Formats: sequence, structure tokens, C-alpha cells
Amino acid sequence: MHYFELINKTNIILGKFFSWSLLIMVVLTFVIVILRYLFNIGFIWMQELVRYLYAAVFMLCAAYTLAKDEHVRVDIFYSKLKERHKIIVNIVGSLIFLIPVCLCILYFSFTYVINSWAQLEGSLEERGLHAVYLLKTLIWAFAIMLVLQSVYVISQGSLKLFRKYY
Repeated sequence: MHYFELINKTNIILGKFFSWSLLIMVVLTFVIVILRYLFNIGFIWMQELVRYLYAAVFMLCAAYTLAKDEHVRVDIFYSKLKERHKIIVNIVGSLIFLIPVCLCILYFSFTYVINSWAQLEGSLEERGLHAVYLLKTLIWAFAIMLVLQSVYVISQGSLKLFRKYY
């Protein structure tokens, strides 16, 4: 059980850390706009950095959102369910939907990411950030972190369900 707690804590720490990227994105976007419209200066690498940060926030904070149980769900029926039924929905949803989708993402992105690393793929822009291969690696991090967090959700849900019977 210690490993499951480690998964959860790691996802929460990473999520909190990368959520600060949103503030950096706002400041960078402000600087980009000021430089562009007041001084007629533009830096491609700054614009790409905002995109990279957005990707990092989206990909690396998904498991954090799941850990905090604040992910998007169709809440028509879920909010009216008893706690036991909510746990069952979370377990079944993780087993039938989340884990298979993440495994498909890993499978279908494998050559995509490997080829990017083989070429050390960079920006199409001359003065852009030449780290597209790192950006594409976030796809794997996204899927792996979500699978691990869903394993935590399943384990914790199972413990809560079966604790009453044993």
C-alpha cells in the first residue's frame, strides 16, 4: 500500500509544481504582447515557450486533477449516487475507460516519440526552441501518470468497498 500512496503523493507534488507554469505563461504572454505591440520586437522562442508550458500543464496536471477528484465528469447521475456507488463508478470507469485509453495512447505514440528522439527533433522555426522531442515525451508522461493514478483510485476504492466486509 505504501507504493500506492507514493504514486498519489508524487502526482500531487508534480501537479502543484507544474500548475505554477500558468503564472509563468501569463507573465510571458504579457511580455510578448508588450514587446510586440509597443516595441515591434518578437521572439519566436518566447511564443513557443508559452506553448510548451501549456502542454506541460495540460499533460502533467491531468493525474493531479484525478488525484484531487476534480476532473471533468458528466455529473447528471454521479452527484446523486451514494458513496459506495460513486466508488464503484470510479473503479469501473478506470478499468474500462481510463486505463485502456492511456494504454492506447502509449501504444500509438510509441514510434512517434521514438522517432522524435532519434532525430532530436527541433522547432520548424530557426530561432524556436529545439526541443520538440521533449515536448512529445510529455505524451508518455501523461499516459503513465494517469495509469498509475487510476491504479491508486482502484486500490483505494477497493479498500473502501471491502473494508466493510472484512
